[in-house]
Amino acid sequence: MLVTVRCRIKSKAIGFSTSAAANVVSQEWPGENPIQKDAEKFMKNTESKEQHCKNALPTCIEADYNSYRHLLQWCVNSRAIAEGQQVHAHTIISGFAYILFIANNLVNMYAKCGKIEDARKVFDKMSPRQSITWTTMVSGYAQNGPEEEALKLFARMQRAGMRLNNYTFPSVMKASAGIGAIQEGRQIHSCVIKTGFYLDVFAGSALVDMYAKCRVVEHARQVFDEMPDRNVVSWSGMITGYALNGQNEEALKLFGQALVAGVKPNDFTFSTVFSVCANATALDHGRQVHCLGVKSAFDLFTFVSSSLVGMYAKCGCIEDARQVFEKLPQRNIAAWNAMIIACGQHGRTEEALELFSQVELAGMTPNDITFLCVLSVCSHAGLVDEGQHYFDSMSRDYGIAPNPEHYACIVDLLGRSGRLQEADEFIKQMPMEPIASVWGALLGACRMHGNMELGILAAEKFSEMEPHNSGARVLLSNIYAAAGRWDEVAKVRKMMRDHGVKKETGLSWIVVKNKVHTFVSDDDTHPQAEEIYAKLRTLNDQMEAAGYVPDTRFALHDVEEEQKEVLLCFHSEKIALAFGLINTPMDTTIRIMKNIR
Repeated sequence: MLVTVRCRIKSKAIGFSTSAAANVVSQEWPGENPIQKDAEKFMKNTESKEQHCKNALPTCIEADYNSYRHLLQWCVNSRAIAEGQQVHAHTIISGFAYILFIANNLVNMYAKCGKIEDARKVFDKMSPRQSITWTTMVSGYAQNGPEEEALKLFARMQRAGMRLNNYTFPSVMKASAGIGAIQEGRQIHSCVIKTGFYLDVFAGSALVDMYAKCRVVEHARQVFDEMPDRNVVSWSGMITGYALNGQNEEALKLFGQALVAGVKPNDFTFSTVFSVCANATALDHGRQVHCLGVKSAFDLFTFVSSSLVGMYAKCGCIEDARQVFEKLPQRNIAAWNAMIIACGQHGRTEEALELFSQVELAGMTPNDITFLCVLSVCSHAGLVDEGQHYFDSMSRDYGIAPNPEHYACIVDLLGRSGRLQEADEFIKQMPMEPIASVWGALLGACRMHGNMELGILAAEKFSEMEPHNSGARVLLSNIYAAAGRWDEVAKVRKMMRDHGVKKETGLSWIVVKNKVHTFVSDDDTHPQAEEIYAKLRTLNDQMEAAGYVPDTRFALHDVEEEQKEVLLCFHSEKIALAFGLINTPMDTTIRIMKNIR
């Protein structure tokens, strides 16, 4: 079937260069093709490479199934939604919009371009629908949200008797993982088995990813071990699962097994492993993976670069992080963000703010994450005026609406500076409901400055939002303890017991000779415990001789003052430090990580 239609193309958002646009067209339609010739003629008539395409009326274009398919696919690849909408209008005029093949492509175009509501409108008008149509729509919801709609549509798809395939399951499992819907995920797992896709590598990899992101890592590992064939996605998903659940040693061990199995890591694998190395302060591992990545020629244009910068920064090697950043052939905004926050973490406030000023000079536009980084830098440096300036600049100069995390940064900024009433008023004036991190920032400031009244309010609000998070109640207990309100401390602890809320055990770990050593407070289980405590006593004597006086305000009230000092002397960070001093050469940098702070 071939029809002749007149197509009017408008592009106000994207500037095409004549040569680039003609090249795109020639790649899409090789050889002699009427639509290619007319498109090339249209592109060559644009005014210049720098200017946007103006209103233009090309000659009559002969359009068939493949012409529309190529046009819509080009819109997807270019995220050219305005042009896609024009093609859609074009199909309506020509009568092609109501043909199943074209309608499927329209649903795909809208979903891939993030216009999920428009995709749904096309979907709802379609009759009949193919399995691929349902799968595309489910995938669109999984990618763009709301994920609940993906699960509902999957259930409707089954009731409609549609045939499920190995593309359907990964999409719906992605939706389950996105909202932590583990029960629905298990039901989908059963469906995978019943339909015979259990041995499929795509479905299996999606199951691993779903269980891992739902924090059921043992089930993820069971699926992984039972897979007859694994690809890099399967291995990366399992490594990510261990990383998400804080099992960094297992993640690094599995990465080593993947290399032995001949798996070639992709950019996502490298990014995940760099994050694992950062969280475990496994600098030696990180350097080795960096070398492997260079040999594998991973793409430094991608998100890997920001993970690599972050890894070196978190391991205390700010100069190495800066060196990686400076050598990037092209820096995306994620790399700039990583370097800004790295400088802030290392107390290089001026350098961090100077980097922010260079973002636009480099042709980048700051995004919401960039401003989170800058506000965090200002907060930790106590730069109240500067922080408020950047916060105001977001919407005024860049058109970025602050989200709740940006508001939390300002609350933290004001709170750290002791301006608690201002922080409270700022929360009251928020245009949206405060999230838990907002109240957490205020609560931490109240603990720091001893404001019990405001601290109680913040703790109550935080606990309402995250009832199983012990952090708020522990901080409230500390506020009462500092004020000598021991009866209130006892009430808070009883409330925690009654509600089954347990304080998270503080852990500190250190990597020595490629092995992770983990410690808890007053830990006597390590084989070198006797040496460690002897070293700690020596260090404590030296500290007291230098004038150190321990702050026992937040320690347990039912022990003597001398015992409080002993407890503070043997907390997990100090034990890890003593172990590091004993087992590393002189002048070695000691890197200690903690799970709570």
